[in-house]
Formats: sequence, structure tokens, C-alpha cells
Amino acid sequence: MAFCNSLEQLVSIELFGQLFTVKAQADAGTAREVADILVREVGRILSQEAATGPNISKVVTLILAALNIAGENIELRRENAELQRMISERTMVMSRNLDSYLTEFRI
Repeated sequence: MAFCNSLEQLVSIELFGQLFTVKAQADAGTAREVADILVREVGRILSQEAATGPNISKVVTLILAALNIAGENIELRRENAELQRMISERTMVMSRNLDSYLTEFRI
């Protein structure tokens, strides 16, 4: 649950059966979404852990979750940069084609 304040958001996150309330400098929706991503990733790691056997500490679980989320973030940034590059290239080609077409009909 998120509570609004003028400058910060308080977001409650339940992890390992314990409730944590943290301050976030984001709008309520974004703060909640970030918390939900962390909870889902911790849950995914705990599910995998249960299937593979040995229990890992809560700290290791949180570190793995953070590393997984950071890795996903890096991959999305790379994909976004590639999409922006492709859009820029296509826009330049379309602009050249349009300029050529317009020049052709002015003569």
C-alpha cells in the first residue's frame, strides 16, 4: 500500500513474511510498481530455490533479485537504444526519399 506525502511516498513491501515500509521519491504508482517487481522477483527466486534444494539466506536472495532486475534493466536499455537507432535511420531514409520526391516534382 502506498501513502502520499508532498515529497516522498511510503511504500509497504512484504518480503519473507515481514512487512517493510520504505520511503520512495517517486509517484505512488511508480513506487508501488517498483515494490511489486521486487516482490515478484524474490518470489521467483524462492520458488526456484525450493525446487533445487539448498536454502540460501534472505540477503543472498535479495542480492540475486537485485542483480536479476538490474540485468533486465540493462537489457531493456540496450533494446531501447537499438530501437532508437533504427527509428533514426529509417527517419533519415524517409526524409531523404521525401526530399528527393519533392525536388523531382518541383522541376
